[in-house]
Amino acid sequence: MKSLIIILAVFASTLSSSAQGKNSASTEFSSTDSTVKQQISNVLSTYYQIKDALVSGNAKLASAKAKEFETALDAVDMKKMTPLEHTFYTPLQEKLAYDAQHIRTASNIDHMREHFGPFSNNVWTLVKAFKANNGVAYQQYCPMQKATWISKDEAIKNPYYGSQMLTCGKVTATLK
Repeated sequence: MKSLIIILAVFASTLSSSAQGKNSASTEFSSTDSTVKQQISNVLSTYYQIKDALVSGNAKLASAKAKEFETALDAVDMKKMTPLEHTFYTPLQEKLAYDAQHIRTASNIDHMREHFGPFSNNVWTLVKAFKANNGVAYQQYCPMQKATWISKDEAIKNPYYGSQMLTCGKVTATLK
């Protein structure tokens, strides 16, 4: 019995370290449950709405869409994930919830945009790993902000500067 507990502990430790030790940019799950994929796709859809609100400079709308993002994130059924997927997802979910909460409660759009960079990186990592984009997703880069965002359109519409520098940026990666 004691050796079984030791074996399970070693397995859990290996599982945890392999999920954390992998480069998150290269992690992809091939057997993700279709319900989980759809739920993460819903997370991406609400992300796009936050991005569009920031592009237009509408802090009130960005806040409302961040609330919807939190609801979509809470709806992801972690019980349908494999142990490795769950181990990978949990820290991302915590980071996404943190940034979404800041975007939702920020008193000004500049603070929202501060959180939008790490928020975007984590959404990209999540969607890429779970292959949860229902269409082409473009990772775009703002050289002035030194930050990325995700768009379903190849045309650049910069959420960090809105109308001030609307077309500043470039596509750096594509998920099909």
